[in-house]
Amino acid sequence: MQKKTVGIYTLGCKVNQYESEAIAEELARKGFEISSPAELCDAYIINTCTVTAESDRKARQFIRRAITKNPDAYVVVTGCLAQTSAEAIAAIDGVDAVVGNSEKLLAARELRRLFDEGKKADTPRIFISDIDVACFEKMQIHSFERTRAYIKIEDGCESRCTYCIIPSARGKIRSKAPEDVIAEVKMMTERGCREIVLTGIETASYGKDLENADLASLLEEIDKIEGIGRVRLGSLDPSLIRPDFVRRIAKLSSLAPHFHLSLQSGSSRVLATMKRKYNADQAMHAIELLREAIPNVKFTTDVIVGFPGESEEDFLETADFLRRARFLMVHLFPYSKRKGTPAAEMTGQIPTEVKRRRLHELEAVAASTREELLRDAIVTAPVTEVLFETYKDGVAYGHTADFLEVAVPSERPLHGEFCRVRLNRTDNTLCFGEKL
Repeated sequence: MQKKTVGIYTLGCKVNQYESEAIAEELARKGFEISSPAELCDAYIINTCTVTAESDRKARQFIRRAITKNPDAYVVVTGCLAQTSAEAIAAIDGVDAVVGNSEKLLAARELRRLFDEGKKADTPRIFISDIDVACFEKMQIHSFERTRAYIKIEDGCESRCTYCIIPSARGKIRSKAPEDVIAEVKMMTERGCREIVLTGIETASYGKDLENADLASLLEEIDKIEGIGRVRLGSLDPSLIRPDFVRRIAKLSSLAPHFHLSLQSGSSRVLATMKRKYNADQAMHAIELLREAIPNVKFTTDVIVGFPGESEEDFLETADFLRRARFLMVHLFPYSKRKGTPAAEMTGQIPTEVKRRRLHELEAVAASTREELLRDAIVTAPVTEVLFETYKDGVAYGHTADFLEVAVPSERPLHGEFCRVRLNRTDNTLCFGEKL
């Protein structure tokens, strides 16, 4: 008998990507075939995000797209928007179940039940529990499709930044037991994974809910795994970057010299209004500590443009911070109101046209810095090691340890291979070279 097909739409962060892969493996164990969500499937799971208003819009769009593609398909919605807006999602005609963030694997079990019953739900079932009392959900992935694999080590956030709805969607800090992380990383390494990315909703908070566990200790244990390739970290709060932490991680051979710091603003006044844990000077000091300890380290970051009350002086401070910090890549977001957050009710909301203008100006600053960094790399370190990930039209693409994207001509795919490459030019977005 032909297996029933399930398409999984995943929106949002790397944690969602990991959880979707875990759901897919659970579905496979239950006898389903995982298919592209772009195809006509017997069922769809939509793993949603709610970090911005645009995320909400896209989530609803994907839900309706699945229902339109196959009105007879079973549709299960999970993720952050499902957690915060369950009733509204359940009210969409064609949705069969809504599953919150505390037990995401329930999405697979509920889909199995729907198929066993053999009919669309008259009234969608809603599985939403109190996210603030949830435990870390036991899940693990056993395979990977790309060169790198994302491994979730932490869930939840207790920072309560004034702009962010995610604590309401993800709840308190919950960490995966160190021995479970080590076992998962070891298994993926033994199966040929060459790059592991440790990710979480607030990766820097790993271990705060456990005894005798912290991120530096976890990284030290992972570094001991035989055959371990590269290890990267998900987004980090700059407040984590202190002298002892830097001293410990600088000794690790597996940790890639690339850090994504969740900056949000280069203005101390704006950071205080956001209720971040650091000011601009502390964030810059964190960058300087890492630069002093780790050769050729690169940084990427996130910045919110047009936060309520952001003056022109605040904005210029952010632009100056980006120039001095020399980020390889800056993910820029115009501030988006999230109902239920303090920032949504603040005075001094910035007009759309001002946010748009500031966004474009910061894009120019970020692009100029990236050009400089890529050109510097070609001059100062032209021979480098690249881990290749994709292949298209006779060109293999991959990344250096410090996260420069590199393209080389190749007669075959180099997926999962480490190769020495001589860099010879850049188009100011990525580097081009030849395999040695």
